[in-house]
Parts: sequence; C-alpha cells; structure tokens
Amino acid sequence: KEKIRSGMEGDVNRVEWVKKTLKELPNGFKILDVGAGEQRFKNFCLHLEYVSQDFGKYEGKGDNKGLQTREWNQGEINIISDILKIPVPDGSFDAILCTEVFEHIPEPTLAIKEFSRILKKGGHLILTAPFASGVHFSPFYFYSGFSKYFYEEFIIRNGFEVVEIKSNGNFYQYLAQEISRLPFILRTYEKERLRFWEYPILLLNILILKRLSKKGNSSAEFLCFGFFVRAIKK
Repeated sequence: KEKIRSGMEGDVNRVEWVKKTLKELPNGFKILDVGAGEQRFKNFCLHLEYVSQDFGKYEGKGDNKGLQTREWNQGEINIISDILKIPVPDGSFDAILCTEVFEHIPEPTLAIKEFSRILKKGGHLILTAPFASGVHFSPFYFYSGFSKYFYEEFIIRNGFEVVEIKSNGNFYQYLAQEISRLPFILRTYEKERLRFWEYPILLLNILILKRLSKKGNSSAEFLCFGFFVRAIKK
C-alpha cells in the first residue's frame, strides 16, 4: 500500500526539523497541534501540555484518487472543529504546531488569522507545508503548495515576526522523489509496468539527481519539497 510518507526524503527532513524545534520550546508550554490527524508528533511534546485539533472527516480512503493512506487512525482528538473557528478563547496557547495542513484547507490565509487570535503574545507558530505536491488526501486537497513569499506576506500581515523560513530539500531531490514514483504511477493510472531494461535507466537518473543534490541548496529557490517556518506573535 502506498503511504504518503513512505520513506521519502522530504518527510525525513521534516520530522527531524519539527522534532528539533519542539524540543526547544520551554517545558510546560501549552501547544495546539492543528490538523493533527494521526498525531504523529505527540511523542515529541512530552515536555509540553499537548492539545490536538482536527476537522475529523478524513478516514484514509478519501475519494480514492491521488495518494491516499487507505488506513487512518487519528485516535482521540481533543478538539474537532473547523480550522477557521477553533472553539477556544483568545490567547489560549503558548505555541501552535501545524504541519502539512495548509494544502488541505480552502482558505489558508484565514487560518493564519485564527492562529494569531488563539496564540498568546510572544507565542510560537511552527508551520510546514509543501512548495509542490501531487494530489493527496483528496477530496480534501486544494493547493499544490506555498512559496516563501506566501509566508512573508501573510504571516507578517497577521501580526507575526518571522524567525525562520527554511527550505526542505532542493530541485534535484524533489525531482528524484517524483521519478521514484514512476512505477507506482504507471501501475495505478496506466495499468502497466516498466520494461525490464527501463529500471536501470530509472535508477541511473535517480543516482545522478542524488549526486547533483549535494552541490548545494541554491536550486531550492526554484523548487523544493516545501518550507519550514517559525514565527512569533508580536
């Protein structure tokens, strides 16, 4: 079964960055994991007061188009609500974590506004989203990704100071990831398989891209997996 996060390099990078960033938060901070899904980062929040939120409508199969997880076990979510109307008072949280959610909500700019409302002054926003992505978790999929200019515009507009915007991977790594999906895409959509002699060519292309990716991260300005963002509410 094709899993969205089946060993892809971008996801490995993301998990390491989120783990490191959460570890830096002071003990006892009250954090809201927005769009928590399966709450995969809950174990990184043992030193925090962890609260989860999700809209609670995705069950793993979606509409059976694009990439789906097939299985989805989100456990007990603390708050089931619309991301734009989270039923908590203003300034309820010291930190908000929101990872790979923005592409799945119709109005992400309004979500940033809601984050600003429920964060305390000086509160931390920890955010990741793709810069480019294929269809996944449909029909709850609305955007293919967000550039760094999106964050610089809308995070600042909603009363935050940007602390970090870091690219996840680069052009070569992203291209290698998508080429590696080729057998799956071919089986799924064309009901065909690569010919035996095409596999070495596929592997050779991936190896070339892996080598080029070590040249540096400047190609991320053109294309990458996504961005890691940290901001502080003013």
